[in-house]
Amino acid sequence: MPFPPFAYRDRTLFVEDTDLEAIARSTSTPVYVYSANAIRERYRRYDRAFGQTPHMVCFAVKANSNLSVLRLLAADGAGFDIVSGGELFRVLQAGGDPSRVVFSGVGKTREEVEYALETGIHSFNCESESELALIDSIASRLGVKARVAVRVNPHVDAQTHPYISTGLRDHKFGIDIAQADEVYARAAALPNLIPDAVSCHIGSQLLDTAPLVEAFEAVLALIARLRARGMGITTLDLGGGLGVPYKPEQREPDVTAHIGSLCARTSGLTLMTEPGRSIVGPAGALVTRVLYRKSTATKEFVVVDAAMNDLIRPALYQAHHEILPLRQSGAGTVIADVVGPVCETGDFFARDREMANVMPGDFVALATAGAYGFVLASNYNSRPRPAEVLVDGAGWRIVRRRESLVDLIRGEEA
Repeated sequence: MPFPPFAYRDRTLFVEDTDLEAIARSTSTPVYVYSANAIRERYRRYDRAFGQTPHMVCFAVKANSNLSVLRLLAADGAGFDIVSGGELFRVLQAGGDPSRVVFSGVGKTREEVEYALETGIHSFNCESESELALIDSIASRLGVKARVAVRVNPHVDAQTHPYISTGLRDHKFGIDIAQADEVYARAAALPNLIPDAVSCHIGSQLLDTAPLVEAFEAVLALIARLRARGMGITTLDLGGGLGVPYKPEQREPDVTAHIGSLCARTSGLTLMTEPGRSIVGPAGALVTRVLYRKSTATKEFVVVDAAMNDLIRPALYQAHHEILPLRQSGAGTVIADVVGPVCETGDFFARDREMANVMPGDFVALATAGAYGFVLASNYNSRPRPAEVLVDGAGWRIVRRRESLVDLIRGEEA
């Protein structure tokens, strides 16, 4: 079974010490299920990898913003990488320390910047000179100094899906590294900014660390130039991006080796990193129930009660999620399309997939769904969003209740 913490015991799929089918029958489906111990351990793996190097591991809230997940990480000492005022609000509600929050993103509003400064966040990763000027202006009015990094774009091809690649000149993110020296000089002249860091993030779901190392080398060279000009750069923000195996044959990058090799090159710098998927992705699954089996002249369909509004990654990115029966019946396999109820041909979780020969009433789990799952869910087709459950050992609790039909129209007027 290649997807711990989910494993079979006596032909029954468990997460930690909890039977997934017991959760499914108790909560109804679809339902997201997360492993608390997997989240803790995957965060700690990053934290340990830095050894004695001054560092901060900031969980990328966009990957999974459930309050209980954030509280779990905050209790372990995690910082947080946010991309909106709403994510900052969630972090604060979950007990996160604002002084360990870094605000990223290409389109911060005036209101969001003011909220972040009033809250006392650690720093901003800035993506344009206009943004630097806005932060300086608001900081002046509030009588504070704002720590900032310029997110530089090193023009390194992350060789990942084009929708999650961010490091090329034709992407909306960052400032061309060729222009960064002069941008930093102008930022240093703004009286209410402290430009003491450099940030770089080239994309996500990277199973090969070579592009990250290439970008790292370019940023180190930039920092050397900036320091030679007298700028007090103390921090290197490595971004995130390490991938996870969605298929059995894929192998996860060695976080300890990767981080350790970077630490060995950065004496005198504080390092920051912003993992998201690699902390929560394998820790979650979407459990769904088979509604129907349907055959045509050319296809076999397995129709389930989850849909693209619950997990959009296969439709949006052609992403692969292993589909695992909650009970191994011994009924062999079938080659089928796994589809949901939404009225779109794009509403599928797998096409021509060899999978367990499940029947109506059976439950299956879509593995590695802890990242970019519920956070991308919608109410398309007026479907209530699913519940979320957090498992800790043999115990579990609902950490977000399933939406009701009344929730669908809350705030509307007829």
